[in-house]
Amino acid sequence: MNDHQKLNKLKSCRDEIDALDNELLQLVSRRAQLAHEIGSLKDDGVIYRPEREAQVLRRLTELNTGPLSAEAVTNIFRSIMSNCRALEKELSVAFLGPLGTFSEEAANKQFGGLSAPIQCSSIDEVFRQVETGQANYGVVPVENSTEGAVGRTLDLLMQTSLKICGEIELAVHHNLLSKQVDIKQVSKVYSHAQSLAQCHEWLNKSLPNVVRESVISNAEAAKLATLSDGSAAIASKRAAELFGLNILAENVEDDPKNTTRFLVLSQHDVAVSGKDKTSLVMTAKNEPGAMLALLNPLAQHDVSMTKLESRPSRIGMWEYVFFVDIEGHYQDPKVVAAIKEIEKRASFLKILGSYPVALI
Repeated sequence: MNDHQKLNKLKSCRDEIDALDNELLQLVSRRAQLAHEIGSLKDDGVIYRPEREAQVLRRLTELNTGPLSAEAVTNIFRSIMSNCRALEKELSVAFLGPLGTFSEEAANKQFGGLSAPIQCSSIDEVFRQVETGQANYGVVPVENSTEGAVGRTLDLLMQTSLKICGEIELAVHHNLLSKQVDIKQVSKVYSHAQSLAQCHEWLNKSLPNVVRESVISNAEAAKLATLSDGSAAIASKRAAELFGLNILAENVEDDPKNTTRFLVLSQHDVAVSGKDKTSLVMTAKNEPGAMLALLNPLAQHDVSMTKLESRPSRIGMWEYVFFVDIEGHYQDPKVVAAIKEIEKRASFLKILGSYPVALI
């Protein structure tokens, strides 16, 4: 193909893209009109429907034949749905701030971008913001694939009236950020304690003699790294952009599959989506075989358990509560039957919520 033919082909492709963009704009506008019409027909005031959005995204990823990845398709349509929701109401979402944290990244992923972000200084504050109605939803970390459960989130779930209405799985990639351009000039590294633990071996190998200091968030670490020439932070690429830092090393986490799971909190329940998870917390009676008796109903009613986590009850010494995730919605017949049996055997049982299984 000669240069003239290439130019003609280039113009033809661009003309076709322009025509497609015009069609896409019309289709997206029509979708927004329908979404707004649906909103006017609802009488419960709930704008965000995790179960409906999960159904839409699952269907579209199943239909997707490429070349866009499933993750790309999900991101595009989450953004479209987010902007359609905004025609009804601007949703406020609380998360563990400041800007530049992985909690913000998780919230953006779930909601397709945040139009009214509420930055909180602690996990406790995220819960309070949603409980008092200052925020419509809250996003909190609950476990990391490397470092395990986030104890404060589990403790607060025991006490709150809020429901879990969604979950987010976020691939966590850490980066070494600094004002410096040479890693040899780094004498101190700031980061959240969990991030330091997730990068422990890399730090031992690459910066063995550098002082490490834990701070309240990775974004705070990035801020501190701007104040001293010899300081660095382990944080996200977004933090590098926000604070004007250089990326000295990428993906410094020890486990390349490092993932953090977040929960979405709300004041309302979520209907069945077709692929759901239910979270429970329970205590066993103080008698032999009590824990086995609690879990047997799951096997008897063919309900799969995906997580079992114990925490001190804070009521008596050596007494524990058990956090359990199971497959299915609490309205599913098998789950209903299993929970009824567990209720008879547990000294305490609380359903924390049913919600769609995390998408890509």
